[in-house]
Order: sequence, then structure tokens, then C-alpha cells
Amino acid sequence: MSGNDVLIDAKNLVKDYPMGEDVFHALRGVSIRVRRGEFLAIMGPSGSGKSTLLHLLGCLDTATSGEYVLAGNAVHTLSPDELAELRNQEIGFIFQMFFLLPRANALENVELPLIYAKVPPAERHQKAMAALEFLNLHTHARHRPSQLSGGQRQQIAIARALVNKPSLILADEPTGNLDSRTSGHIMGQLVRLNEMGNTLIIVTHEPDIAAYAPRQVRIRDGLIVSDEVTK
Repeated sequence: MSGNDVLIDAKNLVKDYPMGEDVFHALRGVSIRVRRGEFLAIMGPSGSGKSTLLHLLGCLDTATSGEYVLAGNAVHTLSPDELAELRNQEIGFIFQMFFLLPRANALENVELPLIYAKVPPAERHQKAMAALEFLNLHTHARHRPSQLSGGQRQQIAIARALVNKPSLILADEPTGNLDSRTSGHIMGQLVRLNEMGNTLIIVTHEPDIAAYAPRQVRIRDGLIVSDEVTK
């Protein structure tokens, strides 16, 4: 794996959380490399550290110790403002709970990362509509989340994640609130994004969802216990 191919290079990540007089060791020294265009699933039981790892990789949190380089940026050396800028430029997020603004319509929700990036309104509108069209949701552009099904809301969240054309898309239990048929449709959309060259990391505890990913990383008690390419 050449240096230009590496998008993520994390070494000995440790994350501790003080709990009164005790300390919870969420991550105990995790190292992982991810190349551009890769699709991997991080698996593990509740409390294993998989979501903590995803939050560190997504620059939503910082490690207690260790080194993390994302797209050539030494994340562990950045200020909070620099982290926020890197996060908005390089990363798209998809969450189990969707996190859509209830009073905003679908188009406005998709536009959010572009607003933070200070993209002019006309260009913002065009890019957001293109993301909705990619997912065949442009006819729902003026609908609020309450007028959409769970699957449609998750697809709006996917459109929001990809509208900035990030280097990395992170999905935390993206099908956790969906039925099996809708879950399959959502995973099909994510596979399509990966086939177009997007780097994709999902966190899941469901083996059938993880099976969509060619690479599966298993974490337990804050340590990676296996890292396998399955297809």
C-alpha cells in the first residue's frame, strides 16, 4: 500500500473516559490503515469500542494518545477549529438516528454541510438537488422529515453525507432503525457509492450488514481482534 493510496493511518489510538475515581478504557491501542476507495465494516458487541473508534476516525472526538493521519493531515496535532474544518471538508456522516432538522425540508437538510462550507446559495441548491437526484429523491425535495418514511429519511442523510464529495463516508449503524427490506435497499445505495470510488466505513453489530463489506474488522474490549478481507 503506497503512501498516496492511504487515506487513514491510525497508530496506537487510546481513548480513556474518567468515571469518578475510575477510568474506562474505551480503546486500548488501536492501529488501522485504510486505503482510498476501500469499504470496510467495524464489528463488535456493545461496549467494544467500535463507535468510539468511528468517532475518532471522523474527528468527532480526539484520542487520549496515539497518532492519526487523515488524507495527509496529522489530526492529533490540529486545533478544534482546524478539526471542524477538516471534518466538514473530508468526511460525510450517516447516523442510525438520521439527525435531520425537523423544521427543514429534505433539500435544506442536504444543504447543511454546504452552508457550513460557505458555498453560495445558488451553487448550494444545485449540488443538494444533484445529490437528491442521485438517490431518486428529488421529488421529495420539499418534504419535511415527518412526511417521509424511515428509509427515505436515511437516504436524505446519505445525500447530505455525499453532497460535499468527501474523501470518507462514515456510517454508524445506518440500518439500525429500519426493517430488513429497507435495510437491503440502503446497503445497496452504500455499495453503489463505494463502487463509484467513495471510501466507506460502517459500524454494525449485524453480521448480514457487515457481509456487504469486503473487509471486516472486529473489535472487542477496545482492541482489534481480527482484520480480514472476505471478498
